[in-house]
Amino acid sequence: MPGLAAKDCIDVQVRVRSIDEARHNAPLSAIGFRRRPDPWNRTEVSGGIPCRKLVFAPPVGARPCNVHLQEGGGPNARYTLLFRDYLRADEPARRAWGAFKRRLAASMSELFDYDQIKAPATEILTAAAERWAAQTAWTVTPRTPPASA
Repeated sequence: MPGLAAKDCIDVQVRVRSIDEARHNAPLSAIGFRRRPDPWNRTEVSGGIPCRKLVFAPPVGARPCNVHLQEGGGPNARYTLLFRDYLRADEPARRAWGAFKRRLAASMSELFDYDQIKAPATEILTAAAERWAAQTAWTVTPRTPPASA
């Protein structure tokens, strides 16, 4: 996202009808992607609803990225898009979030610790994003994943 401080890693969200590890592991593995170990693939609770996800790392030697498979109708998929769109729309929030992440990354070497400390700040930003969504009538662009997804 232009103007947002971030690590050199692209995060891609792929919405699927439902998580099926066997069906989704095979094609990504065939092109060199590797399923990330737990806790990357944990079930998250978003909006009080358990949401499964799978996260894949790029082929060895490829540009850093994470491919997140999430169920398209789940609240975690909505949250990802809401967070993105809110930060695109609110430049002061984007600057503050970027500054927070830079300072946190400079003081934390372990990804797990970084995520644990970032989580409460994410909840605060999400509350602001939800207010923005209500004020602007923001909704997720409806896209139905293909039946084979």
